[in-house]
Amino acid sequence: MSKNNKEEKHIEDEAKNASEQAETATATEEKTEEVSVEEQLKEQVQQEKDKYLRLFAEFENYKKRTSRERIELFQTASKDVMVAMLPVLDDFERALLHIEEDKEAEELRKGVLLIYNKLIQTLQQKGLAKIKVEKGDKFDPDHHEAVTQIPAPTDDLKGKIVDVIEKGYKLGETVIRFPKVVIGQ
Repeated sequence: MSKNNKEEKHIEDEAKNASEQAETATATEEKTEEVSVEEQLKEQVQQEKDKYLRLFAEFENYKKRTSRERIELFQTASKDVMVAMLPVLDDFERALLHIEEDKEAEELRKGVLLIYNKLIQTLQQKGLAKIKVEKGDKFDPDHHEAVTQIPAPTDDLKGKIVDVIEKGYKLGETVIRFPKVVIGQ
């Protein structure tokens, strides 16, 4: 019996070791599954967080863009009216030049000048600005419209503006009429 007892005890020990190993393996597998499930959930949370941040940033960009477009629309909404008013401004300037020559029409000149200044002031409040161009400035085809070229009266006026035919205007930052100039050749 002692041999049988030893064998039984040996078998029981092996069974006990096997069950302990099985329990350890099962616990390790459960921890691995738990860790992998945790990792998966963390990864999903990170992906959702990233998706949310991208969507939020896209929405912020959309708000900024529409706000900028709206401001630009308000600034240039009156563009058609301003373009239509430019010939009236030109006529006023011509009338003032003509009236200055006539000394008898001093009161008329004062009245026309008053109306002209009021019109200019109103249009400037709405965003209209003159483009400053003077004789002797360097000609830039991106900012000036050349009407004609004439022989330069002096060598220092070659390639430069000799005369301004028509003034240019901007509405905000947008050029609505380029200045028309004569350049020296």
